[in-house]
Amino acid sequence: MPVEVVGYDPTWQHEFAEQRDRLKILLRGWLCEPVEHVGSTAVPGLASKPIVDILAPVTSLTDARGAVSILQQDGWLHWPADPNKSWRLWFLRPQPDARTHHLYLIQYDDPHVGELRTFRDALRADDALRDRYQALKRRLAKEFRDDREAYTDAKADFIDNTVACGRTRE
Repeated sequence: MPVEVVGYDPTWQHEFAEQRDRLKILLRGWLCEPVEHVGSTAVPGLASKPIVDILAPVTSLTDARGAVSILQQDGWLHWPADPNKSWRLWFLRPQPDARTHHLYLIQYDDPHVGELRTFRDALRADDALRDRYQALKRRLAKEFRDDREAYTDAKADFIDNTVACGRTRE
């Protein structure tokens, strides 16, 4: 699946809300905080890969493994080979080569939860930062069109620096 960055689409908010409402029911035994829209599609005005990223903070990642079959029955595809499986359960829908949603079940007190929120909130609060990130994403999408992993890795310094600056403001 090639890396494609498209202009902001306000329907992403609706797509998130639709899934959030379903996930609140499906994950009610594991959730300990609200389901949140994270990632670039959660930032108004930001160009993005058209994939809605969803964070579901759970009480226990170990216990949340019990939700895998429930989510699969609802059309979520579990990605057990996720290189970050030590700290999250990762799902996508509807299929790997045409995905529209990512879902991350992460234990509520894991530092990655705060990082996802901090990065999203920094981009929402600072138009200049958002625009710099957008320019980077567009450039990298052209450079790494056929290499999603390289595209993601190339954004890491920008994300890490933004998160670090966000933490110092808290």
